[in-house]
Parts: sequence; structure tokens; C-alpha cells
Amino acid sequence: MQTDNSIDWDDVIKKEVRGNNDEDLGEVQEIGDTYVLTQKGMLQKVKFYIPKYLVEGYDRNVLRFRVSEEEAKNSFVRDSPPFRNEYYKYKNTNTPRDIETRIPVIEERLNVSKSESTEEATITKRPVTETKTVDVPVTHEELSVERRPPSDRRYTSISAESPVDSQTEIKVPLKKEELEVSKEPYVKEEVVVKKKPVTETHQVNTLKVKK
Repeated sequence: MQTDNSIDWDDVIKKEVRGNNDEDLGEVQEIGDTYVLTQKGMLQKVKFYIPKYLVEGYDRNVLRFRVSEEEAKNSFVRDSPPFRNEYYKYKNTNTPRDIETRIPVIEERLNVSKSESTEEATITKRPVTETKTVDVPVTHEELSVERRPPSDRRYTSISAESPVDSQTEIKVPLKKEELEVSKEPYVKEEVVVKKKPVTETHQVNTLKVKK
């Protein structure tokens, strides 16, 4: 006979169920996580939801429980399955760990790590040409000719000087200021370049599998 530690639960469907003193508890209809559903009777059918923890053995023909027919009628006759933890009270220190039907639920855990990379920032200094307009006052001399009576009486005598009989040029120097433009570089200002950490929040979207 198989012990409850090695029962192939898929093999017990439609198999006979017996209790204490070989009492008839019907036939296996369904296997749950913590219970075995059996059904007894032809006309008046009775359903027993018997805790798996009370299984005594299985010989591939008969599944046996440590419960009497009277106890089964008083405690395990019902119309719906028990809650998952309702039958935990029937566990004891001798109950094998694999007596329940355990289905592992696997889910992927998302692990996000950060790695540090280095990139270079290039600062380029280039000349910028601008046109400047500057107003500069410039002085120059101009001739001003006016006629007036002689102030020196020596020139009043006709014999003093004979009239001019030909064209005569008199050159008078005139001064003027001229502009000379030159450029001289100088340090106008300084540009300070600093680095500072900036924290941003990025969303990571990935396909998460759960089965």
C-alpha cells in the first residue's frame, strides 16, 4: 500500500474510499489543494469533502482515511469546497509536507542596476566679428578771406608798391586731424566651466511574466 507520502493523486480519481473499520465513504470525484471530494449513494448522493491530512494510505484500488463514516457525516458533508486554510487544523507533526497539492506561482522580479559611463563635453571658442561705430571729432583748418582797409599807413602811398601785373599764388598751410584706427586685444571677462551632478528619474518598461 502506498503511504500518503507517495500517493499519485492523479491516479485516485474514481477509486473507492474507505474509512475506519473499512467503512464505505464513496468514490473519489475530485482532488483539491487540501481536500478529497468523494460521493456516496446512487439516488440520494452524499458529498464528503475529506481533509487530505487524514489520508492513511492507498493501494492503487482503495484510498483509506483515518476517519469513521459517522465523523465524515458530521464534519465533512457539505455542498462547496472548504476555504484554503480551513482544513489546516487537521495537520499534525506526522503530516508529510507534500500531502497538499502545491502549484508554484512563478513571477519575474525586475532588477534595475545603474552603471556609470563617461562622455566628453567639448567647449569651442571661436571669433565673432562685430561692426562698431564710433563718433570721433576731427578738426581741420579752412581759409577765410575778407577785405578790409590797410591798417599800416605805409601802404596808402601809391608809390609804395606797384600793381600786380601777373597771376600770383600765395600758399597758406592748412592743418587738419586725421584718424588712425588700430585694434588691441584685451581680456574682457572670464568664462568658468563647472561640473555638477543632476539626478533624473527614468521609467523602465519591460515585459513581466507571471505564471
